[in-house]
Amino acid sequence: MSSILDSVNKRTQLVGQNRLELLLFKLNGRQRFGINVFKVKEVLQCPPLTTLPKLSPFVKGVAHIRGSTISVIDLSAATGGRPLASTKDCFIIISEYNRSIQGFLVSSVERIINTNWADIMPPPKGAGRYSYLTAVTEIEGELVEILDVEKILDEISPVKTSISAELSEQITLDKEQNFHIMVIDDSAVARKQIIRSLESLNLQIDTAKDGREALEKLKAIAKEMDDVSKEIPLIISDIEMPEMDGYTLTAEIRDDPKLKNIKVVLHTSLSGVFNQAMVQKVGANDFIAKFNPDELASAVNKHLSL
Repeated sequence: MSSILDSVNKRTQLVGQNRLELLLFKLNGRQRFGINVFKVKEVLQCPPLTTLPKLSPFVKGVAHIRGSTISVIDLSAATGGRPLASTKDCFIIISEYNRSIQGFLVSSVERIINTNWADIMPPPKGAGRYSYLTAVTEIEGELVEILDVEKILDEISPVKTSISAELSEQITLDKEQNFHIMVIDDSAVARKQIIRSLESLNLQIDTAKDGREALEKLKAIAKEMDDVSKEIPLIISDIEMPEMDGYTLTAEIRDDPKLKNIKVVLHTSLSGVFNQAMVQKVGANDFIAKFNPDELASAVNKHLSL
């Protein structure tokens, strides 16, 4: 376990090249799950938990860790499975999503594996547990399921998606132009959050579930015109996506003469100095940490009003 903790600290400095590293864990049963190491702050044996009134049924309790109080979510229960019966031998994955820190209760933590986003595939279509998956991949002949954490968190504590009245008064965007933009995110919940936060701007919004799908749509438009930015002047893209990540998508856009003028806003739950460096390296126009509707709407207003 100590080697896993050391690896989490060291490997969060790696990013780009369409690669990712997954921390593998299990809930109830033999099925393996994965979470991107970039979103992991710490892994530790589950400490004693304090139960509080009016907590979500999926929140096992709160943990007091290094001076902070952190909600601990039973990932098995939150994804429709059996609740983890006891926390005695369980672990907590401390992670940061959408500017908040939470703990995910899991039965065991295995190791970190390095893979390529091209090997991460969309989940199979279906109801039940599959609705909580954002992607799947194969490791050593076994299917690893990557959970849609944004969907889980939104069901437990929905985020605010409307822009403030103060910002609404500052919008300079000409709404009569009905700008056409594209939103790219592998989480259906995240796509809906973005659309709801921008609906007051009177935009025509197309969507794609990953970078490859988005690039195919843009190249299809490029067959009909020399400068696609005249049709789609702006895209808002997640970074972590199956098949092609947001960094690779941005680089592909900048390398294509017909796409290069499209403004790219990277919108992700990842954060940190290394992300800012990659934003500049691939030529993105902006980087926004999820999820603040005012910041997102401000960026759209800025880049479409230029």
